[in-house]
Amino acid sequence: MALTRQDVEKVALLARLQLEPEELDQLAGQLARVLEYVDQLSQLDTSDVAPLAHAVELTNVFREDEPGQTLPREQALANAPRSDGRFYLVPAVLGE
Repeated sequence: MALTRQDVEKVALLARLQLEPEELDQLAGQLARVLEYVDQLSQLDTSDVAPLAHAVELTNVFREDEPGQTLPREQALANAPRSDGRFYLVPAVLGE
């Protein structure tokens, strides 16, 4: 597919990009190479390839949720701007 400078100008307009004339010429060449590569990929026979959500197999690694050591209350409240010794004190959001 041949990509013209006008095509790049239209894409830049749709993307709300302000490009200089030399940038338009440079991007026209780069986008043309991307489209050539996509064209190469479309020529491959993928009839026996299952659709994938990701190119590589993804697995999540979760550890067991086990209770552990917690901070002592005094240490947890040490850097609070305001506290009453038991809780953080914060400004009221919905009135008093």
